[in-house]
Amino acid sequence: MRLALSLGARGLGRTWPNPAVGCVIVREGRIVGRGWTGAGGRPHAEAVALAQAADAARGADAYVTLEPCAHHGRTPPCADALAAAGVRRVVVALRDPDPRVNGRGLARLRGAGIEVVEGVLEAEARAAQAGFLSRIGRGRPWLALKLAASLDGRIATARGESRWITGPEARRMVHAMRARHDAVMVGGGTARADDPRLTVRDLGFGHQPVRIVWSRHLDLPLNGQLAASAREVPLWLVHGEDVSRDLVAAWERLGARLMPCPLRPCPSADGGKRLDPVAALELLGAAGLTRLFCEGGGTLAATLMAAELVDELILFTAGRALGAEGRPMLGALGLERLAEAPSFRLVEQGRAGADIFSRWLRHDAVGGGGAGARGAAAG
Repeated sequence: MRLALSLGARGLGRTWPNPAVGCVIVREGRIVGRGWTGAGGRPHAEAVALAQAADAARGADAYVTLEPCAHHGRTPPCADALAAAGVRRVVVALRDPDPRVNGRGLARLRGAGIEVVEGVLEAEARAAQAGFLSRIGRGRPWLALKLAASLDGRIATARGESRWITGPEARRMVHAMRARHDAVMVGGGTARADDPRLTVRDLGFGHQPVRIVWSRHLDLPLNGQLAASAREVPLWLVHGEDVSRDLVAAWERLGARLMPCPLRPCPSADGGKRLDPVAALELLGAAGLTRLFCEGGGTLAATLMAAELVDELILFTAGRALGAEGRPMLGALGLERLAEAPSFRLVEQGRAGADIFSRWLRHDAVGGGGAGARGAAAG
């Protein structure tokens, strides 16, 4: 099952809206088939492993990280395929909460006379499937917030200089993390100040995650790097519902996907309103995203933190200090009591060249995100 989990992880960032699943088929102590979910969610891991095993699947054991599907989509149910192949036992790490499955796949297997074992390495599988489970259970993607800051929590000097606070090793890790998420997201302020590409670079990686920018007024440069590459790498813009149609049309002509979002009152924001963060994440979940990698800046990070939407916090700390005049990594949270502060628990820590890497989960989070330390500002 550990091998199946490692195979499934190869699909992270590529399989949405489907889960990234791994499958290993073993006969008489020998691996005869292995597979993981293909790009875009097809083919399924079980189909790949069965095709590799061919006739050797008969009488074999299949190890699958998520319950085999039981519904007809673009391909027949995997539960039926396993039964038709003649496997004698299916070991499953985690049930699929999708209402179209949710126990039906296991019931089909048992109905076909196949022995079923559930719950093997379930905790590890739940962590690996945190994004898929979040979209199915909460209607929104799992949200990892990445911050790169100085020792005193600053992301830029008072004049806005931020390249580079962290070193090349940390930035390389960030690119590896981008590759394992469905989408990379920043706020409009970061997009205007940094003119980032938000792509995965220098890793020999062909696939690119969706790029998302939150911009209340859609006041983003039409001649920037994001606009210039909108037809090459998907660009989604989350904006207020009251943005002018002409501005929307201009971005659509460039190739961007426009996502109007409801507003909510916020006296401190311009115009008295800002994008509703819960509604925005639900829009992204409805669009199929399961794993979202947010790279700030401080205002968006604070908005998501205050709304209790950050599931995972990834922090790179550089060995330099910028002082009180530097720009903080988090905007105002409006806290009056320490008990109101968002709480996270440390799950991983290590070095990233000259910098320190740490990964934290929200205190009540049950998943794990799966980013990992071995896999920076936006760029």
